[in-house]
Amino acid sequence: MQHRHAFKLYYIHDPMCSWCWGFHPVLRQLEQQLPEQVTVHYVLGGLAADSDLPMPDEMQHFLQQTWRNIQKKIPGTDFNFDFWSDCKPKRSTYPACRAVIAARNQNRSVEKPMINAIQNAYYLQAKNPSDDDTLMALARQLKLDAEKFAEDLNAATTQQTLVQEIELSSQLGAQGFPSLVFEHGNKRALLTLDYNQAGNILQQINRLMLA
Repeated sequence: MQHRHAFKLYYIHDPMCSWCWGFHPVLRQLEQQLPEQVTVHYVLGGLAADSDLPMPDEMQHFLQQTWRNIQKKIPGTDFNFDFWSDCKPKRSTYPACRAVIAARNQNRSVEKPMINAIQNAYYLQAKNPSDDDTLMALARQLKLDAEKFAEDLNAATTQQTLVQEIELSSQLGAQGFPSLVFEHGNKRALLTLDYNQAGNILQQINRLMLA
């Protein structure tokens, strides 16, 4: 007889990863349909380190093309391409990752709303979550303690937590973002993602629970 919470599902992500944004609806379906013995653990993968340099033009074009590819592969995914003309893109997702940790520090229940707020700001509202000002505005929007959030956002301990999560994502065997890793006992399995429906992922989990 398995312990009630013997199964763990690790979701390895970055709040500024466009494929994570595309996967978001399926992730929600999956969380609603998971067997109750499975607990979900969010792990930040840290896609791009801190940088104040403008994003090179080639990278900007590559990411815009990625957004278009996602729209083809995951119909219904919205992107606001005004971001590329309205903002000064930087190849840096660590600030957004730290914002998730800073929100979690105040209340674990705010972790997902902060991820959603960052994604909505970036992909729908053409705002730049690489900038602390954007992240501070989101913290106020979520009714967080703004002073504590500002302190935690760039605190050494927050960066240390991020580094630990990046190391964990590597240990778990994540191959890019998003990744789902299922664990029970001392066994781990990297799941095959389906970006359009949760059913195929659930089948994999159910099979592994019986193994």
